[in-house]
Amino acid sequence: MVFEPPKRLVRALGETAPDGDDWLEKLPEAAQQAVALRELTVERVQVPGGRSSLVVLVRTADGTPAVLKLAPGRARPEAERAALAHWGGRGAVQLLDAHTPEGVLLLERLHPDVSVRSLPEAKALLEAAGTLRRLWVEPPDGFPFETVAERTGRQAEAMRARAQADPEVAPLVGLALAAREELLAAPPEHRLLHGTFRQSKVLSAERMPWLAVGPDPVVGECAFDLARLVRDRVEDLIAQPSGAATTRRRVKRLAESLDVDQERLRGWTLFRAVESGVRAGRVGRPRDAELLLEFAGWL
Repeated sequence: MVFEPPKRLVRALGETAPDGDDWLEKLPEAAQQAVALRELTVERVQVPGGRSSLVVLVRTADGTPAVLKLAPGRARPEAERAALAHWGGRGAVQLLDAHTPEGVLLLERLHPDVSVRSLPEAKALLEAAGTLRRLWVEPPDGFPFETVAERTGRQAEAMRARAQADPEVAPLVGLALAAREELLAAPPEHRLLHGTFRQSKVLSAERMPWLAVGPDPVVGECAFDLARLVRDRVEDLIAQPSGAATTRRRVKRLAESLDVDQERLRGWTLFRAVESGVRAGRVGRPRDAELLLEFAGWL
């Protein structure tokens, strides 16, 4: 079988590595080797798939449905492996083999086309939040993950550079950076976080109704993780005449349901929305940038 990467993956990797690299060039051979090594039977490549990895639906030698995932080093697949191993299937997809080659994960098969986004919005938020709560555990000793301070520090540098080049975004960037400084001064807890959690990262499963996939794990406070969920379906929020009020109610409802401080959640939601908006503008997605920065302005 020819392992052709989906267009969405090619486009997204072009955004994160504009000068290119050789991972996509080597991908077909790496996929073939991974399939042969574990004696897998290939069903199909998942399309449109993710923005940072090739996802292949396979069966193991004994016929068990599984997923083969291949990702470049900059997507931090080894951190994902370590997080999934630590969770051990509690709230997240399970590793089926902890010893696959670097950048290759063999995972439990969920229902890849059914996420909580298929549910009505209120129910989707409820199920997603319940899944996220199960992931917030103590990190392992000597953990190999970035901290929230480290990750947002890198992001803050890029935000400052963008603000200097584009004065229109400078006020929001200033507010977001100030919020980050205040939030990092006294974090209330130290937990292993999913890192990129949203409704589309929660898939229907057999052993539990919903399980999380695709973490970009980070260690820090729970409000940071929950912040990305606040802006889910941002295009629908922006289209509503009451979008700003709905957003504030969502912050309050999610904070209360997961015992997170409301103001800390609002602050991290602001930072993450501005960071995503600035990044979208930088890589040539002006519509996404506009939506995200308008959303951030409501906070």
